Amino acid sequence: MKRASKFIIPFVALFLMLSSFTNKPVNTDPEKDKVLISVINYMLTNGHYLPKDLNDDFSAEVYKSFIEGLDPSKRYFTQEDLKEFSKYKYLIDNQLKKANLDFYHLVYGRFTEKIKSAKKYYGQILSQPFNFNKRESINVDYDKVAFPKNENELIDNWRKQLKLNTLSRIQEQQKLEEANSKLKDNKNFKKSSFKELEAKARKEVLKSMDELYMRIEELEHEDWFSTFLNSVTRGFDPHSTYMAPRVKERFDVDMSGKIEGIGARLQKKGIYTHVFEVVSGGPAWKQGDLEAGDIILKVAQADEEPLDIVGMRLDDAIKFIKGKKGTEVRLTVKKKLDNSIKVISIVRDIVELGETYVKSSVVEKDGKKYGVINLPQFYIDFSDKNFRDSAKDMEKEIANLKKENVEGLLIDLRNNGGGSLKTAIEIAGLFISEGPVVQVKYRGDKPRVQSDSNPKIQWNGPLVVLVNELSASASEIFAAAMQDYNRAVIMGGNQTFGKGTVQNILPINQFYPKYKKDLGFLKMTIQKFYRVNGGSTQKEGVYSDIAMPSRFSYMKYGERDMDGALAWDKVDKANYTTVDSYENFSDVVNESKERIMQNPDFKLINDYAKWLKKGQEDTTYSLNFKQFTKEAKAHEKSGEKFKSVFKFNSNLKFVSPKSELPLIESAVVNKDKRIAWHKSLAKDIYVNEALNVLSQLKMRNLNQIVKH
Repeated sequence: MKRASKFIIPFVALFLMLSSFTNKPVNTDPEKDKVLISVINYMLTNGHYLPKDLNDDFSAEVYKSFIEGLDPSKRYFTQEDLKEFSKYKYLIDNQLKKANLDFYHLVYGRFTEKIKSAKKYYGQILSQPFNFNKRESINVDYDKVAFPKNENELIDNWRKQLKLNTLSRIQEQQKLEEANSKLKDNKNFKKSSFKELEAKARKEVLKSMDELYMRIEELEHEDWFSTFLNSVTRGFDPHSTYMAPRVKERFDVDMSGKIEGIGARLQKKGIYTHVFEVVSGGPAWKQGDLEAGDIILKVAQADEEPLDIVGMRLDDAIKFIKGKKGTEVRLTVKKKLDNSIKVISIVRDIVELGETYVKSSVVEKDGKKYGVINLPQFYIDFSDKNFRDSAKDMEKEIANLKKENVEGLLIDLRNNGGGSLKTAIEIAGLFISEGPVVQVKYRGDKPRVQSDSNPKIQWNGPLVVLVNELSASASEIFAAAMQDYNRAVIMGGNQTFGKGTVQNILPINQFYPKYKKDLGFLKMTIQKFYRVNGGSTQKEGVYSDIAMPSRFSYMKYGERDMDGALAWDKVDKANYTTVDSYENFSDVVNESKERIMQNPDFKLINDYAKWLKKGQEDTTYSLNFKQFTKEAKAHEKSGEKFKSVFKFNSNLKFVSPKSELPLIESAVVNKDKRIAWHKSLAKDIYVNEALNVLSQLKMRNLNQIVKH
């Protein structure tokens, strides 16, 4: 209650400030916009974890973020426009304090004018064949490309972007025709001329652009004003965001459990539909190509023509992505890893909620049994009277594995984005005696130590925790505690994601109840996590004791690569005592590192990661047809040696624990999905090396382990 009062007391001041204009009718958008900017400014200034001065530097950040949010591909604004906008570059902070939206109205007004001009630009450009003999190129890393100097340069940018789109479609058509010509029942197949392919490609690009701008025209003022508001919230940190009322309804759209679909959670960012999370056990997860951070550009139903969803509202896009069990959807995706464009085919299915729960398997290696526990998220659900939570389920799972006489446990937290802090602390308590697990710090306060108070240890044997670059938040807290107590060997990518902050979703009307219309919600960063050793998990994450090469090894992927992410810092160490669990910790770690270095499969993965990094950095494309084709073939050829990169098989046999067999028989647990999971474990090179480590660990005396 103390914290809430500190945040709410200044409400009177806010009310008085807003009263200056709320005597006017509030049923128009301008009035609502002023209310929103004032209340959000107040909430962030008084409640955000890191107080931020609304000064010239902040103003410049909002200026840049809003303009790039409206025009990420440099299609609309010119340097002449920016010259006009720049008079507000260092005044936005002052305007925000007065609920003055002159900057927003100038930029948004110009943007709407440019949108109207865009149809004329692309229509005229696509009405004539392109000259593909001309030697020219385009850089698609628009963050590094300057805005065009004037209208003529802007139109030339349009020409180059449309030419690249056409060129890509010509190449796709050529590949398709080449494949069709090789079919036995297609002996009389006649290839199209380049002129025919070029005309068809331009027609397809024109259709795609028309559909895009039809959807853009359907967007309302609220959609664009949200972009401005999020430019303000991002000035505080990348996780603080504004959600309009209907966006809140769609927030964290769950395509698993209740409906038939692909098993992914999607988010809208600007005009793009991003994959926020791939649901463990779902069709997309099993297919394996779709990943968090990918952008879905087009959606096709089986063999039908793909529909461009750029600019489409999230709920409309989802209608095309989800569908009946057994039907195929083909997603054209821009990969987060290397910005490549890939078509991913997924067969829709019903994603069962049970697939997101803790599950375990037993494997025998060199005559000894080991347990593998997969924890997709730290879940808890108080809305259900008989709610399950990951801590209770983990405790039961360990009890069942102990009955199998396993001699070590491997906990798999890869791709686990976090969840309930409470369950993370309780799960940590299953492996240590009572003691601190994490420190939580609110704005302006000293860190509060949160501890496991149960002296019981559920598992006192060898323990390995498997993580990757997508393990975040609560996963990092658990892994950090196990590392700080010397209780487990942490294995995986070089470091975890690095999200050491906590957000709360607050209804904006709560802070200005006089306004009767729904103002939406603010997701705001309010806390920061610290390890018991004092270091924050923010940005740094948790470094693995044993780092293994992965696709992400050289990529910009994590909190540390986000603009405006809060900094790493440290607080005082909590009062805890490490446990000297293992006789041979250093030897086992060093031997594993040596094995990884000498392993040809890991060497290939490392080379693959370097290849992906090179592809991510190579953002310039030739617009000369011959050169474009030559470069595409060279890239394809250079990638051929990586076709077998993850085709590993340990030949180990993973089975369900005996306790699960009755659940499989009664269909409470899906038998086919368990079999598929067990097969994937046998082909998982990271699980295999983790089991090697687990089999070598030797425990010290139990009394030494539990002593604090």
